[in-house]
Amino acid sequence: MPSPRTPSRREFVQGLGRAAGAGALASTLSALALENVAAAVAKVAALPTGAVAGDEDFWLTIQDAWDADRALLNLNNGGCSPAPRAALEALFRTWRFANQTMYHNLMAILDPEVEAVRQQLAGIFGASPETIAIVRNASEALETVTFGLELKPGDEVLSTTHDYPRMVTAWKQRQKRDGVKFTQIPLPVPVKSADEIVTLFEQAITPQTRVMHFCQAIFMTGQLLPVKRLCRLARSRGILSIVDGAHAFAHLDFKADDLECDFYGTSLHKWLSAPVGNGMLHVRKELIPSLWPLFAHDDPKSADIRKFEQFGTHPVPIFLSISESARLHLAIGAQRKQERLRFLRDAWAKPLLAEPNVKLLTSLDPEQSCGIATMSIEGIDPGLFADYLLKRCKIVVSPIVFPGVSGIRVTPHVYTTLPEIDRFVGVALEVARHGIPS
Repeated sequence: MPSPRTPSRREFVQGLGRAAGAGALASTLSALALENVAAAVAKVAALPTGAVAGDEDFWLTIQDAWDADRALLNLNNGGCSPAPRAALEALFRTWRFANQTMYHNLMAILDPEVEAVRQQLAGIFGASPETIAIVRNASEALETVTFGLELKPGDEVLSTTHDYPRMVTAWKQRQKRDGVKFTQIPLPVPVKSADEIVTLFEQAITPQTRVMHFCQAIFMTGQLLPVKRLCRLARSRGILSIVDGAHAFAHLDFKADDLECDFYGTSLHKWLSAPVGNGMLHVRKELIPSLWPLFAHDDPKSADIRKFEQFGTHPVPIFLSISESARLHLAIGAQRKQERLRFLRDAWAKPLLAEPNVKLLTSLDPEQSCGIATMSIEGIDPGLFADYLLKRCKIVVSPIVFPGVSGIRVTPHVYTTLPEIDRFVGVALEVARHGIPS
């Protein structure tokens, strides 16, 4: 009689899961995935990060940390990324615990643990924890600043035509309510150089300019702005700088000192892959007392960053789930992750650029973009193209239709595989050559 086959480690874990229940299985697989990531990173730790960007064996291990739906190809991670298995399990585990004795477990036991998450985010961002507020998304972070700054009628806010619509709406509300002047600088597509951006801002500054608000990575095209140069320009003129980092945090390899901004807001459900409902606000320490909180606080002029977190009963388990996403991000390495995202962008963008009627609205210059890019096909409506990709091809992209920018934005993540990129390229080439099938 043949000897029984020794089960693989995955089969062994799955066997344990069937015996112990689905919850135990999820926890075990989450731990196993992180353990495998750490082992894979250790093997490539001595290699240049660029050399690892195309190592599919390495990235296969990273991809296994997600339970992604491979039938539906998500190339709109710039809108929202799925959370890795470990973050979801942490979220469910803490919700179950909180639900046992809701107020006591939620507020007395779990809420203090948020301070450890604050420390993690501060470490990734490279700033003091006492300058980091945990909020629910980039909109809440940035609107805290928009509505918290003391501005008087006639004070000017400089922005661009490519800033996120919700932020534009917020400033227009202040304009209607308080008489603040809101000026949007038209940006070219694509941008030729960082110098071009700095010059446009410099020429737009007036004696009334009090604030410069701009994206670190523009949501429409992934265009990177020269943040440090713009922040230094602002400071040299006595102007406050607000940076929208929704598409940059945990996407680009940088620290706070690389920006020198006064205020920074970001979502954590995009490139950090934390569960939805997580965001971060950074306020320069000396500016905290002067910024009014969006939700009332008993001491609105407090120097405590936590005054910006007073929005009622907190979804603490959602905040605590950030920790596992942060651990995975740190395990992969910010620079290694950045290079992989740029590699995936090139894997779809370069083949399509060979087609004469395909136009890329994003420069492939590493100084000007990373994992986000927007493309257009002559004669093809972006909305119809995105609809065809979703309904007929099960590929999710984001149609971008704004003045001067019309195309589809493509944003793979590190869990995206090269065969999936090839699948998108094949469909896009067919549309470029023959149009959308009827």
